[in-house]
Amino acid sequence: MDLQIANVIAWAVPILLAVTLHEAAHGWVAWKLGDDTAYKMGRVTFNPIRHIDPVGTILIPALLVFSGTGFLFGWAKPVPVHFGRLGSPRRDMILVAAAGPGINLILAVLSGFVLALLPISDTNPINLALFISIQINILLAIFNMLPLPPLDGGRVLTGLLPAWLARPFAEIERYGMFILIGLIFILPRVSEALGLQINPFVWLIGGPADYVTGIIYSVMGI
Repeated sequence: MDLQIANVIAWAVPILLAVTLHEAAHGWVAWKLGDDTAYKMGRVTFNPIRHIDPVGTILIPALLVFSGTGFLFGWAKPVPVHFGRLGSPRRDMILVAAAGPGINLILAVLSGFVLALLPISDTNPINLALFISIQINILLAIFNMLPLPPLDGGRVLTGLLPAWLARPFAEIERYGMFILIGLIFILPRVSEALGLQINPFVWLIGGPADYVTGIIYSVMGI
């Protein structure tokens, strides 16, 4: 197999697996807790085509890779969940939201376990895919657990807050994507133009991701 093609596959497979299981986990937990919306729409599946967002899953990550920004950012089609149909909406909202990042952490640990069983190689695409799987899944887990709606962490925090705080906090969701774009893309560029180094992505995600990755590598003896 051509090395370039192998490298593309080594990136594509872990990314697709990570976002597919992330969204499927949301739908599966919601289904088991009383809301079968995602199940009836065919979103509780390992078929990545059911979860791919053309812009968020393909276009944005590809542009970031080829532009050399140094980080990946993207999303899949959100799994529809009607929280009112859950048995205990506030508690179950937390469980449904945490399921996605939770499965990503499990995938990262499993990838590290398999990698530890293989001989070390800088050229083997399987090794590369496993390294990428660890990094991508940890990044997805930490990014999605940021306490900002509509991210999973925002929904977890909404479920934990008292009702009088949860309602106004949940209303931030309509502005959440704009806030993320501002923090991740606009603020670093503006600060760089001013001769400053302000990069919330590195502070909030990069540092914690490196720490968790280091723990997995240490425990697995990689």
